[in-house]
Amino acid sequence: MTTTTVESSAAVTEKSSTGTPRKARGRGERSLAATLASHGLLLLASLVALFPVAWLVFLSLGPDKDDYLHPGKIWGKMTLDNYSFVLQHTSFFDWLKSSLIVSLGTTVIGVLVAATTGYAVSRMRFPGYRKFMWILLVTQMFPVAVLMVPMYQILSELQLIDNYLGLILIYCSTAVPYCAWLLKGYFDTIPFEIDEAGRVDGLTPFGTFARLILPLARPGLAVAGFYSFITAFGEVAFATTFMLDDSKYTLAVGLQSFISEHDAQRNLMAATAVLIAIPVSAFFYLVQKNLVTGLTAGGTKG
Repeated sequence: MTTTTVESSAAVTEKSSTGTPRKARGRGERSLAATLASHGLLLLASLVALFPVAWLVFLSLGPDKDDYLHPGKIWGKMTLDNYSFVLQHTSFFDWLKSSLIVSLGTTVIGVLVAATTGYAVSRMRFPGYRKFMWILLVTQMFPVAVLMVPMYQILSELQLIDNYLGLILIYCSTAVPYCAWLLKGYFDTIPFEIDEAGRVDGLTPFGTFARLILPLARPGLAVAGFYSFITAFGEVAFATTFMLDDSKYTLAVGLQSFISEHDAQRNLMAATAVLIAIPVSAFFYLVQKNLVTGLTAGGTKG
């Protein structure tokens, strides 16, 4: 069979039923219908994710506490009075200060403890190192109701009730096990030769960890820090139990002050919830560069 015959038969196979030439679709290319369908699904998913946030912002602009029952009436009387009231006539800034102290303290202490734990288990082969990680995982199985009483007794004996440090330690007990597992998987992806090079240069094990390993683990540290921050920022049960002074309430606890036995100021709750989301959004913006990398790294050992 000659080259001309092969080219002719290939041209015939590329023709449609009407006899017009049809361009062959390359590998990885999708048809127009598949592209439209995928974009439509992505648009639908985006709307589902954004709708609750947009609805909360919309309700926060209603001046009356019962506007959520008749949301259509909000259009004609939108106002920012709810935000002014929350900022000027409530303890919002005290709640914000408490939330930032507890959340940032949990982030710093929790990530430090989780990083050293994950690195030790990843690099050192001490007796029971595998069981140690499983023990950390088992601590996450107990519900809050079971842990509340013993934790209260411990903090009471340590005189840490109504104390920021006590709440930070409680939150670290929740954040550290997960972050240790996360960072252990990330440290496993960093070649062991880097540790050996640090020892050759005369670094101590801690010096190798601090000067060589941690800079390479910034994406994993960003994820651990974000998780620790969110865990402490939005927690309610422990903060309600262990913080007795109104000025030390966190934002999540202060939000409950708008609900009484016979009434609920939902317009003020909506405005406060929108304001609460601002610090979290700002923290997410700071760590977003490393967040995706840190979430995907550690899934496979490279």
